[in-house]
Amino acid sequence: MELIDKDLQSIQEVRNLLKEAQKAQEVLSTFSQCQIDKIIKAIADAGAANAEKLAKMANEETTFGRWQDKVIKNIFGSKGIYEAIKDQKTIGILKENKEEKTLDIGVPAGIIAGIVPSTNPTSTVMYKTLISIKAGSCIVFSPHPSAKNCIKETVDILARAAEAAGCPKGAISTITVPTLQATQELMKHPNTKLILATGGPAMVKSAYSSGTPAIGVGAGNGPAFIDKSADLKMAIKRIIDSKTFDNGTICASEQSIIAEKCMEDKIIAEFKAQGGYYLDPQEAKQLGNFILRANGSMNPQIVGKSVEHIAKLAGLTKVPSTARVLMAKETGVGHDVPFSREKLAPILAFYVEENVDAVLKKSKEILDLEGKGHTFSMHANDEELVKRFALQIPASRILINTLGSLGGVGGTTNLFPALTLGCGAIGGSSSSNNIGPMDLINIKRVAYGVKEIETLRQEAGVSCSSSNIGNGCCENSLVDEIVRRIMKELI
Repeated sequence: MELIDKDLQSIQEVRNLLKEAQKAQEVLSTFSQCQIDKIIKAIADAGAANAEKLAKMANEETTFGRWQDKVIKNIFGSKGIYEAIKDQKTIGILKENKEEKTLDIGVPAGIIAGIVPSTNPTSTVMYKTLISIKAGSCIVFSPHPSAKNCIKETVDILARAAEAAGCPKGAISTITVPTLQATQELMKHPNTKLILATGGPAMVKSAYSSGTPAIGVGAGNGPAFIDKSADLKMAIKRIIDSKTFDNGTICASEQSIIAEKCMEDKIIAEFKAQGGYYLDPQEAKQLGNFILRANGSMNPQIVGKSVEHIAKLAGLTKVPSTARVLMAKETGVGHDVPFSREKLAPILAFYVEENVDAVLKKSKEILDLEGKGHTFSMHANDEELVKRFALQIPASRILINTLGSLGGVGGTTNLFPALTLGCGAIGGSSSSNNIGPMDLINIKRVAYGVKEIETLRQEAGVSCSSSNIGNGCCENSLVDEIVRRIMKELI
């Protein structure tokens, strides 16, 4: 029977892909670490070799960001990830502790569902493919509909390279008819053992509600605190460089600048000197009308777009073509306060507080609204102040004197390089890690006995004559002894 309904066609495609992936998983799960490492090198090489081609495809199809920056993302998502994981032990015996008589054995999670966003489509496919195969697991991708072509091309390139290196056919695949029904089928199907969810809050919530174990990420809305101890020129440079990278499409990028009153004029002057455009109240109101949609979600018309494009959209006629980032003064925080929300575009809010205590309070308020558990940036040369903020800020990544976007993913810091950034329980995520292969494996533990029951009785201070062992008396004596001790303490 021919399927003509798109939803039915997409569901059937998912079932077919998972059937092939299951066959591939049975083979892949028998591979040695050496075989796996040969495959991931081939995948990384193929991704890097096609970085520019795929960057241009992603930019053309989605209209988000800058293809030149997407090349960097693709190199990071291929070679950068490979360098970080190539020496990791993920297959077989991972660790042996002869002194404690234990063994840790890596076990693949099984088939992984990879949800791919439109903001970072090709680099996310490279990254998720590498960490999944490294963990000994197959992966089936569910692409965002607006990026399905560049995602399919990326998957095809990586799959061919992997198969040429010995990977079983069907281990890396993607849905070609993306529908909501297809994604639901992929996430809920019994063959799917784990979901890697990168996307909007609704998608991540759906992943966690599917009944399948999931690793999801929340929204980013990180403030950047510029302290008076900071190198102001470098702080502004880093923030602007970060916010303009791929036009702000990395969720770890800064969403606001926050500072004490004594720094206000200095920050505005330096921001303007480095190509920023500071909006007057009327301009801020005009732009604010375009940041959010009526339902309170981010307006896709501004996502990944240039300042010039956003200015035309909002009717901001005084913004020069050379402007790199737009910034507006803000005081409020709330779902209906556009500048206080996540803005995946070169737009910043600017908060000014009376003192450091107020800065800390406002930073927490912003993150509590949106971005809890994700990322916070701080520019300061006062180590004690850094520790104070780090202990109290509800974020999984506290970045100091670096770009939020590239620092959060591990590009300009020594954090584990990743394009899926966990937000921890506080942010509704199952992990606070920068997600890597070790998050995708189960660990089987072998433990030799090191004590006998007599030893435990001795440690508990309970005596039992050998003549009573085996007739039930010992167990009763143990209970009686515990009861006597409790009663004694009560009396």
